[in-house]
Amino acid sequence: MVRAASSLSALLSSLAAGERPSAADALQVLPQASAAQLLPLAEALTLSGFGEAITYSRKVFIPLTQLCRDVCHYCTFAKAPRHLQSAYLSADEVLAIARQGEAADCKEALFTLGDQPEARYAAARAALAGLGAASTLEYLERVARRVLQETRLLPHLNPGVMDGAALRRLRPVSASMGLMLESASPRLCERGGAHYGSPDKQPSQRIATLRAAGEQRIPMTTGLLIGIGETRRERIESLLALRELQDAHGHLQELIIQNFRAKPGTRMALAPEPPLDEQLWTIAVARLLFGAHMSIQAPPNLQPEGLASLVRAGINDWGGVSPVTPDHVNPEAPWPHLAALERATHAAGRELIERLALVPSYATQPEQWTHADISTRVRHLSDSRGFARPDRWFSGAGSELPPVAQRWSSIASGAAATAKPATGTAAATATVATEAVAPARAGCSPRIAAILQAARRGDTLSETDVTRLFGVEGRELDTVIAAANELRRETVGDTVTYVVNRNINYTNICRYHCGFCAFSKGRGSMDLRGPAYNLDLPEIARRTAEAAAAGATEVCLQGGIHPSFTGDTYLSIVRTVKEVVPWMHVHAFSPLEIQHGAATLGLPLTRYLERLRDAGLSTLPGTAAEILDDEIRAIICPDKLSTDEWLQVIGTAHSVGLRSTATIMYGHVEQPVHWARHLLRVRALQARTGGITEFVPLGFVHMEAPLWRKGRTRCGPTLREAVLMHAVSRLALHPLIRNIQTSWVKMGARGAALCLDAGANDLGGTLMNESITRAAGGVHGQELNAAQLTVLAGQIGRPARQRTTLYGEPDTTPPAPLRHADDAAARL
Repeated sequence: MVRAASSLSALLSSLAAGERPSAADALQVLPQASAAQLLPLAEALTLSGFGEAITYSRKVFIPLTQLCRDVCHYCTFAKAPRHLQSAYLSADEVLAIARQGEAADCKEALFTLGDQPEARYAAARAALAGLGAASTLEYLERVARRVLQETRLLPHLNPGVMDGAALRRLRPVSASMGLMLESASPRLCERGGAHYGSPDKQPSQRIATLRAAGEQRIPMTTGLLIGIGETRRERIESLLALRELQDAHGHLQELIIQNFRAKPGTRMALAPEPPLDEQLWTIAVARLLFGAHMSIQAPPNLQPEGLASLVRAGINDWGGVSPVTPDHVNPEAPWPHLAALERATHAAGRELIERLALVPSYATQPEQWTHADISTRVRHLSDSRGFARPDRWFSGAGSELPPVAQRWSSIASGAAATAKPATGTAAATATVATEAVAPARAGCSPRIAAILQAARRGDTLSETDVTRLFGVEGRELDTVIAAANELRRETVGDTVTYVVNRNINYTNICRYHCGFCAFSKGRGSMDLRGPAYNLDLPEIARRTAEAAAAGATEVCLQGGIHPSFTGDTYLSIVRTVKEVVPWMHVHAFSPLEIQHGAATLGLPLTRYLERLRDAGLSTLPGTAAEILDDEIRAIICPDKLSTDEWLQVIGTAHSVGLRSTATIMYGHVEQPVHWARHLLRVRALQARTGGITEFVPLGFVHMEAPLWRKGRTRCGPTLREAVLMHAVSRLALHPLIRNIQTSWVKMGARGAALCLDAGANDLGGTLMNESITRAAGGVHGQELNAAQLTVLAGQIGRPARQRTTLYGEPDTTPPAPLRHADDAAARL
């Protein structure tokens, strides 16, 4: 909302109410405001949009050419040919720099170059001819493509003023581009101005380039250079010109408010540098003009003593920081060491988080902003919020745990040691546990503290609050993990449970085409993980008998939707199991299979589920849930049952006395808000029926998934996301769902142990023949036996016990003799 305000006090009041200032108010009133008056408003707005995150991009700086036709009076980057060994970096030199950055785990290749040097220098024209390029932009396109093809880096290009054709040509080889407006004042291009003699610094040309980029949906970084002779009013005019472009196209991903630095050897070597207060004022004005969600950057190397003040003024980003190359534009100001920058960011009360060349809000929508090849790389390098993946851990892949895992383990170990009383009741244990995490809680924001208190009371959290829990970092992340672990201890104690079971996946032939599934095959296909198969009833009977002989109390039966299967098929499978092992708990059939079975027999869900129950079905696995949000299901499983249909099947099962689990499969195309919706829909179902025995987070295993191979998904959850999913599930589902299971198949043994220290209390089953995750590329094996699961729990100081599917004590009396599997199947 824009409202006119005639005075500074009136404008400050409207800004405090969250209203966007009009252009007239900004020009008339804001120049009178002091930084001290604006900073609190700007900081509050920044926190509402970005929380405590301050981002940066880990980049490598590639100065493709330092020749330039412009003569900006403050610049030391541009040089004459006589001062350079070569006019352009060769392709091999570019790749060598890029690979150096890649080896240092950089994600961004920043190409910086002068504007159209061939228009001024014969040396540039000759060099381009030798390189086989007609122009600097053509050569830039060529080397950026090689960096894209031969490294994992995302090119960010700063080529200067361009027309629409040039932008169109460069878009397929860049994640984003940059063009500083610097100033919209044409006065600075007049004699005596900082931009005199620099044709490419004409504001109209730079705005035209930015507008053309918007028309082609190219994410652009732009901003102001302050202290080069402009007035406060001219800064506001510049920001308003950019705001108009953003309102029209939405493509300005970031604003840089950069302070002028006087450099020896330039015409402005003796010019006064702007005081810090002027930069703070300008940042605050930018924040107030653009609102809570515009990414605003200030380079940390240009104000090394003022970082906390820059944060207070409204920045949320430090820009690109290189661990391997200097700042070629400001060589007198070296990049801060990343460890030092992290300490300074923490001292300012924020968390430093790595991003990509695309800022997070654009990285979560790469298909809207980048070429298809770039979109794939963005997805593969990013997490669910659009930040850079912080490590090389992948669900199901057997990856080493990153160092942060040790910190989380130590938090849980410290809380557990404090929480264990020598004697006393469970209530005493709860009291000690609460005290154990008090120091961590003192470090979190009042909002997070309030959400955690509401969760402990058993309140239903809002979608916004659950999403906020999924966004925590640093000390707040530690606090949420500790709170979930504490709540687990109070709710179910320290004992880790597991069930001895066997998976029987009776067919991998499926008529559906879920994009995340590498298990299903077309009939007779030979694919990545072996041929199609369909187990007959004698084989199902044999495997059931084998499971019983090995001590299993449960068989878990699921498979693809085979074109020939009907509802009678599933009834026959249940009868086969019960015929050969009458006491075996049959945990079988996803909601999709139930829906399919009922439809093929023309039966209502209730009647079909009753028939399955009467045949011996004991419980249902709550799989096929994936993400209970139809926006996401339309992408990953468009022909599968809808969210409401899944909820209907599970709710109907509960109504006929069949209990179930509930699952979430996360880490592909969804975002934290979808996780929040999923959890709240599961909670609402449980509030109605009470039939869910446990909640099971299942990280997406990407390696062989069809959608991932097409470049349309992320690479599964990060370790942070996986651990946090278990923690937030415990908090958001309390007290309605007592048991949170962690999948050792997805997490690995060490990862599962982390989740047990983050709110989980159950390790699921021993499995025997797990095949679905293995088909997707999982490497954690097909079975962990009871002894191995007990050792896993013991490694984190927790006891373990075997349970039944319904969390009871297994019957220790000797079972009745098994019937011969072949005879049992034959009788059916």
